[in-house]
This record gives sequence, C-alpha cells and structure tokens, in this order.
Amino acid sequence: MDKRFRAHCMAKILIDDDEIDVPGEYTLLQACEAAGREIPRFCYHERLSIAGNCRMCLVEVKGSPKPVASCAQQVKDQRPGPNGEPPAVVTRSALVKKARAGVMEFLLINHPLDCPICDQGGECDLQDQAMAYGRGGSRFDENKRAVADKNMGPLVKTAMTRCIQCTRCVRFAQEIAGVPEIGAISRGEDMEITTYLEATLGSELSANVIDLCPVGALTSKPYAFNARPWELSKTETVDVMDAVGSNIRLDSRGPEVLRALPRLNEGINEEWISDKTRYAVDGLRRQRLDQPYVRENGALRPATWDEALSRAASALSGAPARIAALAGDLACAESMKAALDLLRALGVANMDCRQDGAALDGRGQRQGWLFNTSIAGIEQADAILLIGTNPRFEAPLINARIRKTWRAHATAIGMIGEQVDLTYPYAYLGAGPRTLQDVAQGEQGFAQILKNAKRPMLILGMGALARPDGHAILRLAGRIAAACGLVRPTENWNGFNVLHSAAARVGGMDLGFVPGEGAMGTKAILEAAGSGGLDALLLLGADEVAIQKSRAVTIYLGSHGERGAAQADIILPGAAYSEKNAIWVNTEGRVQYGQRAVPPKGQAREDWAILRALSARLNKPLPYDDLFALRKAMIQDHPSFGAVDYAPGANDAAQFRPAELGKEGPLDEALFRSPISNFYFTNAIARLSETMAACSAAADAARAQSAKGAKHG
Repeated sequence: MDKRFRAHCMAKILIDDDEIDVPGEYTLLQACEAAGREIPRFCYHERLSIAGNCRMCLVEVKGSPKPVASCAQQVKDQRPGPNGEPPAVVTRSALVKKARAGVMEFLLINHPLDCPICDQGGECDLQDQAMAYGRGGSRFDENKRAVADKNMGPLVKTAMTRCIQCTRCVRFAQEIAGVPEIGAISRGEDMEITTYLEATLGSELSANVIDLCPVGALTSKPYAFNARPWELSKTETVDVMDAVGSNIRLDSRGPEVLRALPRLNEGINEEWISDKTRYAVDGLRRQRLDQPYVRENGALRPATWDEALSRAASALSGAPARIAALAGDLACAESMKAALDLLRALGVANMDCRQDGAALDGRGQRQGWLFNTSIAGIEQADAILLIGTNPRFEAPLINARIRKTWRAHATAIGMIGEQVDLTYPYAYLGAGPRTLQDVAQGEQGFAQILKNAKRPMLILGMGALARPDGHAILRLAGRIAAACGLVRPTENWNGFNVLHSAAARVGGMDLGFVPGEGAMGTKAILEAAGSGGLDALLLLGADEVAIQKSRAVTIYLGSHGERGAAQADIILPGAAYSEKNAIWVNTEGRVQYGQRAVPPKGQAREDWAILRALSARLNKPLPYDDLFALRKAMIQDHPSFGAVDYAPGANDAAQFRPAELGKEGPLDEALFRSPISNFYFTNAIARLSETMAACSAAADAARAQSAKGAKHG
C-alpha cells in the first residue's frame, strides 16, 4: 500500500496504554482485538450489520461519562486528549468489569437454567461468557418469562425462551440469505423473534442461523440430542454436494457421521454452508453397498470379492471399441485417474465424466471450463451476465457472493434464462439462445453495460451447455467475452466463468476423462449400451444416467444402492466421500484434499484400490500400490493437481482466447432451463437423506401455499 495513502487512512489509538495504528474505519471493538484484547459480544458479527443491542462489548473511553458499546463507534470518531494525545480506551478497568457483569445479569434474568438438556451445551457463547464475565449469583427473584417455540421448518429447532434478542438471525436472513423471513414482534419484555406467519424458512442457507445463535434458542432439529461436542471426532474435509468445494468439518462418533459444520475459508465459502451440505449427511447411512453383488437370473445376489472381480475382468476383456466408462458427479480425482489409466491400458477411448453431456471438450484451454474470476473475485465485479444458470440452486454460496457484491456496489446484473427469485434484482433480458445472440452482436443494451464496466463478468451455467446446441452456445458466450472485454490480462482480470454443478466435473476435465478422437461420449455410450453396441459399461458412481434395457454387462463401482446400482450386473462397493482421503477440484480449478472421517462400510474399499485390484485381474496392473504413488503419478501427468488450495484466476488470461471456444452451429429454439429442478435431490446421497426429503416436502408445501394465495389474491 502507498505510504501516503496508508498514513492518511490509519489512526493512532491507545488500548490499555498500548499505542497502535489501525484504519480509522475500524470499530473500537476491532481496534481492541487488533491490540490483542478479547472483547465479549453477542449481537456483533463481522459479516453482519451492527445492531449494538446486547451491550456486552462495553469498554471505557477516556472522556466519556459512561461505558461505550465498542461495536457501535469507529476509531475516527473518537476525540483526542486535551493535549492532542491519541484517544484512549480501557478494556480491563473495574468500571468495565462491573458494567459487563451487570449486562450479563440482565441477559440471564429470563434465561432458563437448562444447560444440561440444551444442544448448545459445550458450544454456547452465553455459557462461556457467563463464566468469564458474569457474577457468581443472581439477584432476580421474580418469575421468569416464557416464550412459545416457533415453527421454522425441518432444520431449525427453536427454544425461544432462551433468546436474548441479539437479532443475528434476523440480520443474516435479510442481508446474507436475502430472504427476510425472520423478524421481531412486540416490544420490551414482550419482544419475540419469529418467522412471519410461522412459515418454514425458505432459504438454501437457512441453517447457518444455528451457528450464528450465541445461545440455545436456535439449534439443529435433525441433530437434536444425538451427541455432545466432546464425544465427537472432528475431521476437516471438503463438501461434494456441489462444485463450490465448501470447506467443512465432519463430526463423527464411531462409524457414523453425525453432522457437518462449516470451516472458515475466505476464498470459497467464508463461514457459511448450504443446508444440503449440512444435512445430507444422514444419506451416508442409508442403502449402502457394503459387499459385492452379481446379477443372476435377473436378480442381484451377494458375492465374494474374488467372484465379482473375476466377472468384471471377464466383461472388460473384450474388444476395446465395445467397452465404455462413465464417471459420476461424486467421483474423486484418484478414482478417475485410476479408471483412466486402466481404460487406456486396455485401449478404451469411450469414456466421459459429463453425465449431462455438457459441451466442454476438456482438451483445449483450461480457462474454457473454469470459474476464472474466482469465487472471491465476484466481489470486485460491477457488471454480471448470468446465462442459463440459477446459482441459488446450483451454487448457493456463489449466489450469496453475488448478492454481497450487489449490496456493496449496486452491481448491474443481467439474466438470460429462467426468470426466478435469486434474492437480488436483475435485468431480465430473455430466456433463450436468440437473446444471447443479440448480446453477442451488440444489439442488446446489456452488452454496452459490460463494455463500460471496469470489472465485467459472465457466468455460464449447465442449463446453457448441456443441450444439443451447447457448443454453439459456448461459442456465443466466448464471443461476448471477447467483444465486451471481459478478459483483461493487463488488469489481472478474467471475467469468463463456467459454473459447474458437479463436484467431480472439473477434476475429470483436468484429467482428460473425456472421449478420445472419434470415440463415444455420454449420449452415444448410453444409446450403444441399449442397442447392443457395447459389451461392457463401467459406471464409476454414475447415478444420473439411465440405460434403456442395457444389453451391455454393466459394472457399477459406487457407495450407494441407488439408480446406478439398480441397473448394474456387477456391483463393486466403494467408499463415500466421508470414508476416503481424496482430491476434489472445485469450479474455480482449486485443488483441495478431503480427509477420511470414518471407515468404509462392511467390505467396501476405496475406489482406486478396487480398480488397482481389477487391473491385476486383467493383467494390466496399474503402476501404483498406494495413495501416495497414485497422487505422485497424477501430478506428474497433470501438474495442476500439485497446486493445492490455489485458484488460478486470471493468471493465464494472456493466453486465453475465449472467441475460439465451442463450435459454430445452429441454435435450438428451446429456452434455457436450470439443470436442477429440486435443490435437495441432486445426487444419490441427498436423495437418500430423510432430512432432504423433509426439506423438499416443506418447499413443495410452501410453493403450493404461495400459489394458492396468489390465486385467491
């Protein structure tokens, strides 16, 4: 930072007689924390607007007649001393201690003493701060008030008698989630936090209010009374419910994962996660494949590993041109690398990691299938064009970032696709390819907005690419990027973004798990399997494809007995994402390591190990016997896998030629549709989750009620 600019922005302040320099826009609370002082708080949160209503963060400011709420005053507004000394703040005086103890006493007046039966026990801010800053006893002898619990849906359990009206949940719903469904009614002692008309929370981020609640008023309904925090083993890993790659922590007890919580990562999910990420974990326990199966006389029966591997090897021993493989949306990079090496050793070129048939070839410029702006880079954008995507369903954390930049900078947003509620306003340009063509030709007004913007970007979704004319759509999007100057290497900016909806997709594209020259892709593979054009088909956790009366021997390697396993002739039980050390590459090209939280179920094994054993049966042994050797080979063949937790962003923008993406071709008249119609049922794990089923039913009921109200209105 320029020294003159820094000197202009920084301000001196005394914190307990220690002089520090901080930005003038800092609150007193932030200045105290910069000086290493711990300031208690309940209502204040770094990502929410300032409410200043709990008063727990009181400090003494020299010259002030009474203690000051440190969260509500900025450093630049403090008066200097009588001789020009820096303003002075005291955080440890007797006055401050007495004031905080008094505030805590007031907060506990109506709070029930039910810590032994509260799910927040052991993780409760009120409990911790009462021990650290409160009095030894209570002087309140009157009856405590009681508040009726509220219905907030299948995820959030309420005990509103515990509520201290910090309003964190209200501010989160309004500011971050963009669904203002929580508010306060009444006044004084009668004040209550509630949802309007006691309706189910309608945000895909709603359960984050549980983490925000500093008391036990909002807790997790599915997790209620399951475990105490000190009983759980905690594993830091990566989410696979979408392509964002949210950083999470899985808490397990014994062989079961009991809950998922967010981890802080400013570059990806900040400190939020979607409701599906948090609550689909109960699907890890249901319909698990815990032993091999083979189909005999039309029905599946249990088999030994030896029999299942022998049958699979026999099926894959035929002509390479009559063998194919499909990788699913939850396949890890190691399993795809092992499958790729095995297929190439067999001479097989028919393979695909794009279950939806998206028009991304995986052989050209890597920037052509990445979210090049990076997720954090969205906050710099001043013009955004959404094409064939509903980010609220496809990537709720990216949608929250878009809303964040819209709130901060009034960013201009245009939409080509379905007209849906994205929690922020946008200019609706049209619904299909013809509108996109108008923008590419400069005939649409939003093209000029993109050209005039300092940081323009477009987001291209699978609803535009997973179509028969996907290559032509990609070419149009690339032409818009070129014509409107979305790629600016000299300014370190690349505004061309592809938003994936599958956790495995970018990793598969980076590995080259796509059809070889003249080989079959997903659609052709499925048609050939149904018509008898294939002898064997390997499904690597592929649950989103359907084969009409397959005549090929279908081998399913996966963790759940769902759609893929139902059409298989041979089932090889693999490990779920929570049961293996694995690499995932998110939509921005960031390589992340997931960690094993619990062991695989029954006889199940890690996918790459199964493929290694299968390769030995085929006399084509893979050149690695452990995970370290596999990852070493992966990095040697594909160096991008060695850049861990690194989003390439605009680093290679100078070599990027967006106008060369895709192919020229006729445009389909069909309108763009989001690939996700039900946010809660996007993969096998989510579809087998009872909690996700309850959420889906609640969402359907809310939509029906809304439609009924609109009809009568």
